[in-house]
Amino acid sequence: MGAAQLDLTNLDLGQPQDIALELKDPARPKQHLGEIYLTTTLWPRNQQDKEQYFQRTNRLADVNRRLKSQIWSSVVTIVLVEAKNLLPMDIDGLSDPYVKFRLGTEKYKSKVVHKTLSPVWLEQFDLHLYEDPYLGQELEVTVWDRDKSHQDDLMGRTVIDLATLERETTHRLWRDLEEGSGSIFLLLTISGTTASETISDLAAHEETPREREQMYQRYAVLNTLQRIRDVGHLTVKVFRAQGLAAADLGGKSDPFCVLELVNARLQTQTEYKTLAPNWQKIFTFNVKDINSVLEVTVYDEDRDHKVEFLGKVAIPLLRIRNGEKRWYALKDKKLRGRAKGNTPQILLEMTVVWNVFRACVRTLNPKEKKYMEPEIKFKRQVFLRNVLRLKAIIIIFIDIGKYVQSCWEWESKMRSIIALVFFILACYYFEPYMIPGAALLILLRYYLLYEDGSGLNQWISGQVAVITGTPLSHYTGSHFHDDGDDGPTTPGDDDDDDDDKDKEEKKSLKERLQAIQEVTQTVQNSIGYIASLCERVKNLFNFTVPYLSYLAIMLVILAATVLYFIPVRYLILAWGVNKFSRKIVRPHSVPNNEVLDLVSRVPDDEELLNYRELKPLSTADCEKSGASGSPGHSNLTRREQRKRQKAA
Repeated sequence: MGAAQLDLTNLDLGQPQDIALELKDPARPKQHLGEIYLTTTLWPRNQQDKEQYFQRTNRLADVNRRLKSQIWSSVVTIVLVEAKNLLPMDIDGLSDPYVKFRLGTEKYKSKVVHKTLSPVWLEQFDLHLYEDPYLGQELEVTVWDRDKSHQDDLMGRTVIDLATLERETTHRLWRDLEEGSGSIFLLLTISGTTASETISDLAAHEETPREREQMYQRYAVLNTLQRIRDVGHLTVKVFRAQGLAAADLGGKSDPFCVLELVNARLQTQTEYKTLAPNWQKIFTFNVKDINSVLEVTVYDEDRDHKVEFLGKVAIPLLRIRNGEKRWYALKDKKLRGRAKGNTPQILLEMTVVWNVFRACVRTLNPKEKKYMEPEIKFKRQVFLRNVLRLKAIIIIFIDIGKYVQSCWEWESKMRSIIALVFFILACYYFEPYMIPGAALLILLRYYLLYEDGSGLNQWISGQVAVITGTPLSHYTGSHFHDDGDDGPTTPGDDDDDDDDKDKEEKKSLKERLQAIQEVTQTVQNSIGYIASLCERVKNLFNFTVPYLSYLAIMLVILAATVLYFIPVRYLILAWGVNKFSRKIVRPHSVPNNEVLDLVSRVPDDEELLNYRELKPLSTADCEKSGASGSPGHSNLTRREQRKRQKAA
């Protein structure tokens, strides 16, 4: 019916243009075949193509700079946390607020939180920062009230100049709203820089011996009291990955890597059309709690800035071996099995420098809340697993009760005689300081076992079947999909019409099902919390994390000493006076329990399974299998795969 040709040399890079093309046919040169109308935008496929384009072009230097700026240079990650004291917009003195973000031509909108002046969103948005001076680097944040008539009202606005913010670090921003009232809380990070010779570029990074010495001096024991909240410093070098799964139709992926330490979030640039990306980036984090876990996740960048999961690894900071460059096997979303692909793995080098006394003080304070922690909804698999965990703990107490009962029943005369003598002596000589003394004896017993070679890795493998009652392979099962919650529904007005009655019954049934789901979710999470707390206490005594067990030993020695020299009535008096005077002396302090704060840092059995490392494949083997097999798939036989899984 006709054809036309489009001359790409007439197009401006990154600028949409409306074009009308006349259709022609060489066999019918004089016949009019109509026209086709297009809107065309020319984009380079990746950073390398962009650089080649500007090397070939003969345009003026200022035009080059303008065109070069049309490709985004950084990713602006925003975590919208909450707002406080917003302007009331409804008759009842409340509002239905939501937030709009605008950066250049990109716009995003948050969900609506109904009937509140202090909403909590906990949503994440990724915007792209351009070097174009016409687009600017100002992030506009506006808060709106959702109106039933769809004529939303402005509740306030603020503008954040991104040019003034430091790159490759997460900023905690409280901003007052103009043209309204209240304030809004954001976590904002500018990372994912594509330009070379940046602060995160590994090739341009040079660490001098003097800088290294200053870093160690900063966290030396002698300087403990200088910056008590500055626990440590983490450096992560992200070199490359290999064996990733193919997420695109062409058998390739567009991978980028995200690093998260609690609420701090940094990411690399995107490497296009590859299953073995070479990022070569270096990132630094301020460590507020040495018990934190570094999460490294690889995603595939899709159209419209959507992402697809490719693999993940969780690394506790206390397990990091400084300066060790090594491969880490990427795991699935549940962190229980390998991710899809040809044995995917990532090459990292990490160094963490920290002050032990600041870390001990921080451990006895409340744990930092992770804002983007997903809500645990009811799932049959999670419910059954929590019940099994709690059942294993209850069985331990039942066995202890049976043992005590056997002493009372004189099933073993020698055992009962020893128990009777111990009971009489304990009652006659008992003092309060003996309670932490008994805890110290238990810790010393497990310390001797730990020193004998019953280390962390051996203990983890042995505990899986004993505590949960299931082998490790059980945890690589299918993932149950959980539908979203539609929220409560409000019944309509009473009507005699049968259709309205049916609708009313359906709504009430939906409310009942939702109420049942909320109850089962509460029961599931409560059982999980109790099981987790008991497992943490057990792991504290088992030297699962030696640093925390050593800290517990020092604390029980201190408690026994205090109880030995100071009467209990004085301790209770001091405790009560402190509780009553806390709000007067320290009005902004957060109430906490130091013992529970210490226990909360100890990983439970579920977290230990998440941190369990899988055996990475050697680089030569991975490249060999990748060359002989299809992209994203292993070329091994099933028997060889089973052998390697057993070895891992």
